[in-house]
Amino acid sequence: MTYRQTLDWMFAQLPMYQQKGAVAYNAKLDNIKALDERLNHPHHHFKSIHVTGTNGKGSSSHMQASVLQEAGYRVGLYTSPHLKDFRERIRINGIPVSKQFVIGFIGRHRRFLEQHKLSFFEMTVGMAFEYFRRKKVDIAIIEVGLGGRLDSTNIIRPEVSLITNIGYDHTEILGNELSQIAAEKAGIIKEQTPVVISETQPEIAGVFRKKAEGMHAPIYFADQQDHPQYATDLLGDYQQRNIKGVLTALKLLRGFTVSQENIAKGLLKVAENTGLLGRWQILREHPRVLCDTAHNREGLELVLQQLGRQTYRELHFVLGFVKEKSLDGIWPLFPKTASYYFARPDIPRGLDADLLAASALHYGVKGKTFGSIPEALRAALQAASPEDLIFVGGSNFTVAEVL
Repeated sequence: MTYRQTLDWMFAQLPMYQQKGAVAYNAKLDNIKALDERLNHPHHHFKSIHVTGTNGKGSSSHMQASVLQEAGYRVGLYTSPHLKDFRERIRINGIPVSKQFVIGFIGRHRRFLEQHKLSFFEMTVGMAFEYFRRKKVDIAIIEVGLGGRLDSTNIIRPEVSLITNIGYDHTEILGNELSQIAAEKAGIIKEQTPVVISETQPEIAGVFRKKAEGMHAPIYFADQQDHPQYATDLLGDYQQRNIKGVLTALKLLRGFTVSQENIAKGLLKVAENTGLLGRWQILREHPRVLCDTAHNREGLELVLQQLGRQTYRELHFVLGFVKEKSLDGIWPLFPKTASYYFARPDIPRGLDADLLAASALHYGVKGKTFGSIPEALRAALQAASPEDLIFVGGSNFTVAEVL
C-alpha cells in the first residue's frame, strides 16, 4: 500500500474517536496489551514521562520534549490528534516518523490488527512505541489521548507522571462531575512514581492526593513550588501555568542532566524543536489572523481573556465545533459585539452550522453560516479591515482546516 492507502485503511478501521465520538471509546486495555505482547513490550526499552489533563497536556508535552532535546537527549514525542499530517503524532527530536515506517508497521501487523479489531488509536500507540524502541530514544514524552485510566498509553511505567488542568471535556465518557473526570486522569498515577499536578484546583486536589497515597506515589503541586520565571515562544498567557508543571516534572526526572540554559533555550524554541502547531498561532497580519485549539470552557475562557487584551478595531470569530460539545457553558464567554462566521468542521462529528448559529443566538451571539471553514474564513477576511483581528477556533479540526 502507499502511504495514503495505509492511512485510509487505518482511518476506516473500528471507529476512530476523532471521527465518531463516544462510540469509538474502547473502555479497556485488552487490545493494546495484546498488541504490546505481539511487539514484545517495546515500552520496556525506553524511559518515559506520561502526561494527561484537560487543558495544557499537549503544550506541556512539547515543552518537556524541547527542553530535553536542548539537553542533548534523543527524545520521542507521542501526541494526538494531528492537525495536518498523521505523522505529527510520532516524532523524535521534532522529526516525524517516516512514511515508510507507517506503511511497514501496518503491513507487518495488518492481519493481527484486523483479527483483534484494534482501534485507530490503539494501533497508533503500538506503532509509536515500536518506533521509539527501534530508534533507541533516551526518553519519550507520552501524551494521553483521552482520560487516563483506560487510555491505550496507560501500559507504560513512566519516570514521572504529569497531570495538567482539569476541566469539563468528553463528559459523555469521563463523567459529568469534575471529581469523576479527575479520577479518570488520576489513573495514570503509578506505584511509587512521582506525580506532578500543574495547577492546584481545591475542589479536586483531594482526588489526586488520595490516589497518590494509595499508590505510595510522591505528589507535587507545581504552583506551590518555587520556580524561576521563564519565557516561551508559545504565545498565550495560559502557558505560564503549564511551565510550572513542566519545570517540576523535569526536576523530578532522575538520570537526566538538564541545565538552566537547556530549560531557557528549550522553552524559547518549543515550536522550532518539536513542530507544535495551533497554540495561539498567528497565521498572518493586516488583518491579524490567529488560531488556537482550545475547545472547552476552561481553555476558551483563558484564550478569550487574552483576546480581550489585544489591540484591534473590530473582532471576528470563525468558529466550528463538534456535535457532543456542551455549548451552554461556552457562549456566555463570547462577546456579543463581535462578528461571527459559523461552519461545520469537515468530519462526521462536525456540528451543523445552522445548529451552531441557533445555539449561539439563544445567548445573544449573532452570526452568519457558511458551507465550510475555509469559506467562513474567506468571508471574514473580506469583511475585515487591516486593523481588525480574526480568531479561528472551537475545535482541533477547525484549526486543522485553516492550517
